[in-house]
Amino acid sequence: MNLLLYIIFVKLYPWGVHTASLWNDKARLWIKGRNKFPSLNSSDKIETIWMHCASLGEFEQGRPLIEKIRAEYPRYSIVITFFSPSGYEIEKNFKGAGYIFYLPNDSAANAKKFINLINPTLVLWVKYEFWYYYLHELKKRNIPTLLISGAFRKDQPFFKWYGRFWEKMLSYFTYHFVQNESSKVLLESINIKNVIVSGDTRFDRVIDIAQNFNDVALIKEFCSNSKVVVAGSTWEDDEAAWVHHARINNTIKFIIAPHKVDKENLKYVRKQFPGSIFYSELDLNGQKGTVNILIIDNIGMLSRLYKYAHITYVGGGFGHDGLHNILEAAVYGKPVIFGPEIKKNLEAEELIECGGGISIENAIELEKAVTNLFNNAEELKQRSIDAKEYVYDKAGATKIIMQYIQENRLLIN
Repeated sequence: MNLLLYIIFVKLYPWGVHTASLWNDKARLWIKGRNKFPSLNSSDKIETIWMHCASLGEFEQGRPLIEKIRAEYPRYSIVITFFSPSGYEIEKNFKGAGYIFYLPNDSAANAKKFINLINPTLVLWVKYEFWYYYLHELKKRNIPTLLISGAFRKDQPFFKWYGRFWEKMLSYFTYHFVQNESSKVLLESINIKNVIVSGDTRFDRVIDIAQNFNDVALIKEFCSNSKVVVAGSTWEDDEAAWVHHARINNTIKFIIAPHKVDKENLKYVRKQFPGSIFYSELDLNGQKGTVNILIIDNIGMLSRLYKYAHITYVGGGFGHDGLHNILEAAVYGKPVIFGPEIKKNLEAEELIECGGGISIENAIELEKAVTNLFNNAEELKQRSIDAKEYVYDKAGATKIIMQYIQENRLLIN
């Protein structure tokens, strides 16, 4: 892709979203969020640190670094931008930032206007989603721009014969902090030398959540002394794999947290699991001991739910948006089961290799894996230990990036 094709793409993309908004709620939010250009609440000149995230997952990756910077450099205001509604709508009230916006569509005019508006001293670009005009304008102004938790594969356009345009965008970063050695080697193969293997800041994030855990009283009481399975971020295929096992094992407590919590999908999930109840309806005084399947009908609780499980399951491994965050479960020392589509998920492959993860192809394999773990206490214990050690051994990416910021005096106390 060259610049001309890129211009055509960024001009046509909004039209495609407008069309999709006729039937798609997410597309409507995307359009609505960009009806007005961002503005600041004050005419005062402020110094900012700008973090851009494609969506919610990338925000969680960048959050440990932002919180560390905010604690050590309080003079700066934090600006966070999202491309996707699934990130913005959930985190638009995040108290750790002064300003949270949808990123205006990529164009030369928008890039200049937005950068003039927020006047960033430092820019953090989380993992991926490369916007040419923004990156070019930042480079032109010599504003330090760091790619954090970058991850690259040889099948990406950067490393193809037609990838010169994409290579150029990578060259606009001041420094690249990547997750693994293979990403570093790939970048060096296209003459990107300003790169270090720092690891993934998501490990720091899930460790922080686990170490600052707060009980969910109703969940704790619901689980009581039962065997517990928590299935998080599930899609239809994931739920279908659990239906039979949940129906015939009424002594096990099952907690299902669907990825989509709109009314229509929740109604569908409840129909799949007869006798189940929603978390919002949970009344333990009247239902204790009579219900064994709980459906979570809210957002924001999942990362704590895994703490109560003996065995965890993470959805998305049968396709859709890809496997969701398995680290949120593994950090508590819980074996993690997931579907077969994991080729682009390094953590899943590594978790299987170390013993903390299990990949299944279908409902039969799922039931076999769960039954085996509950019947074999030693294996359950060892896989739990392996999962937790895997996460804690990968901590430290935030510290490496902070050290670079401090040593190069990119910010002032």
